[in-house]
Amino acid sequence: MTETDFNPVARLASLPLEHGTDRGDFAGAFHRIGERLALSKLGASYLEVPPGKAACPCHVHHAIDEMFVILAGEGEYRFGDRCHAVAAGDVLGAPLGQLDYAHKLTNTGTTTLKYLAISSVSDADICEYPDSGKFAAGSEIGFHFIGRAEDTRNYWEGEIQDLPATRK
Repeated sequence: MTETDFNPVARLASLPLEHGTDRGDFAGAFHRIGERLALSKLGASYLEVPPGKAACPCHVHHAIDEMFVILAGEGEYRFGDRCHAVAAGDVLGAPLGQLDYAHKLTNTGTTTLKYLAISSVSDADICEYPDSGKFAAGSEIGFHFIGRAEDTRNYWEGEIQDLPATRK
């Protein structure tokens, strides 16, 4: 992209939206504004979520802070074991951390919930999903894995063939 091609202004009402999952309790459409604005250290997405749905499952990041700015509609912000009623004009924090910071934003209103999701950027992250017991690990260079903690392996498994059992 050249300087003459670059537009540093994104008009939310004109953004083409990409539709995400539409299954069960999850649905929504989004546009990655951070990429459009060539931001390298700040992530930002515009999201629209229909009534009764959430854009993503309850989760917590280990390497990324998130913040949500409610533009229109109303919802319920689950944060840890508490739920908060939220509406247009509210700003929600989701610091990186332990499961106490797991969060989920659900549209509890009768109109589309519209919000900005703003985040720090990391080359790698681990995300935990407490409702399903899963975790996801990924990096910018292409490694992605979704699993469960009970699937863990011994560090040396498959590496040292003659290692005595007591040393594993």
